[in-house]
Amino acid sequence: MIPDRTPLAREWRPAWPCAPEQVLRPQRRGAGDPTQRTDDAGRTWRAMRTPVGAATLCVQPRPRDGVVLGRAWGPGAEWALDRMPGLLGADDDPSGFVAHHPAVERGVRTRPHWRLGRTGLVMESLVPSILEQKVTGKEAFGSFRKLVQRHGEPAPGPVEGLRLRVQPTAAAIAAVPSWEWLQLGVDPARSRTVVTACRVATSLERLVDLDHAEADRRLRSLPGIGVWTSAEVRQRALGDPDAVSFGDYHLANHVGWAILGHDITDDEMAELLEPYRPQRGRAAAMACAGGPTRPRRGPRMSLPTHLPTH
Repeated sequence: MIPDRTPLAREWRPAWPCAPEQVLRPQRRGAGDPTQRTDDAGRTWRAMRTPVGAATLCVQPRPRDGVVLGRAWGPGAEWALDRMPGLLGADDDPSGFVAHHPAVERGVRTRPHWRLGRTGLVMESLVPSILEQKVTGKEAFGSFRKLVQRHGEPAPGPVEGLRLRVQPTAAAIAAVPSWEWLQLGVDPARSRTVVTACRVATSLERLVDLDHAEADRRLRSLPGIGVWTSAEVRQRALGDPDAVSFGDYHLANHVGWAILGHDITDDEMAELLEPYRPQRGRAAAMACAGGPTRPRRGPRMSLPTHLPTH
């Protein structure tokens, strides 16, 4: 099939020096993520499954002109362009944020234009977040990449060289058999959680219309989705500045070293971040940006296998 090379386009003038690649980086699931690429010209390409169909969005910064150029292909092109400002952080308001620790204050000074983007697509964030539960990033990214390559579809538009693909539909993911999940490196607990979520995907996508607290409650009402997964989804899909990934293997210690100079527990991190509510996630990010880095110790985690021995 010959790809449609006639895009829709819009120019957007942000009210701050927006750096699209930096804002979009958290949406990328590892260097090999087939749903998001950055080309040699500094353009970020995203393949999305919007409520009205697949879309490819190409975001190109033009700092000299003070604008960001967006081009989009596919049935969801108009939807993607309409929501491009929110994706790049236009809905994130840091104006009321006050730093209470020197590391957080340094982070704000060094990254004064940091913004949290929102995709408005819950399942796009939820599926890879579940795959990242309790395993190394390398293993989770590999499982997600294989899932998209096997069950996704080529992204619309002129993206042959980028090998860009759209995430599978919820129905396609729910139909993946148990033995194939094992081939993908996904254990039964995570695959059950993914399939359960995909069966109620329509309801989950409506969480973007709720306040963040209610979205958190409804996400965590699903079996297998806890505080960490909910926070990961709310950060990316809803742009929730208060979402903190409690239970993360590294986050508490990174925040502890940034603010106090030593490792801390999740409970201690919660106490440190409480004064920043409702922007605790922003505070954690600014602390990590402005404080000392936790030194590396010991060997890296080994990669487990979930494949049967026979």
